Amino acid sequence: MVSGYRNQGYDFTITSSTAYDQKWIYGRNIFENIDYLVDTIFNNYLSRPGVQQPIFTSYCDGQRVTCNGLSQWGSKYLADEGYSAIEIIRYYYGNDMYINTADTISGVPSSYPGYALNIGSSGDKVRQLQTQLNRIARNYPAIPTITADGIYGPATADAIRTFQGIFNLPQTGVTDFATWYEVSDIYVGVSRIAEPG
Repeated sequence: MVSGYRNQGYDFTITSSTAYDQKWIYGRNIFENIDYLVDTIFNNYLSRPGVQQPIFTSYCDGQRVTCNGLSQWGSKYLADEGYSAIEIIRYYYGNDMYINTADTISGVPSSYPGYALNIGSSGDKVRQLQTQLNRIARNYPAIPTITADGIYGPATADAIRTFQGIFNLPQTGVTDFATWYEVSDIYVGVSRIAEPG
């Protein structure tokens, strides 16, 4: 299926072929491991000094479809040889490529503290997490409400473990990067649902 974007005056075409792009389809199944990976690395981006626009990195399997750039089997071969992610990127795109991490993500209340929150953690980030969990629990009553005291104790770990189970994250009870942003995402979602139209 090819959408008629070109005959509408646009200079691009959206297809259902992964050789060119990826089309999102409402209600379609997704792979949980891909969902998890996206949630854990989506704040990384490529840059090249002196280049301000986004860096386009084409990707193909390198067998059925060839392209000028990164290929599935080519990158696998390099990884098997011990190349790191940035070394693979530089192999294809030059030594002036860098992987950066965004400090903040637009649309979420607060950025990840930079380390996993676990039993024994305390402070404003823990209090914020507890407050958000309590708000989420109003829409997901399986999540137990907890005291927002800024201390990450067993009750907070249990609430996080339940949250992780509901949203297909590893049930560790530890608020790692992926869990932090999933809590933020769900919190923003349930808060908006409650807003008057």
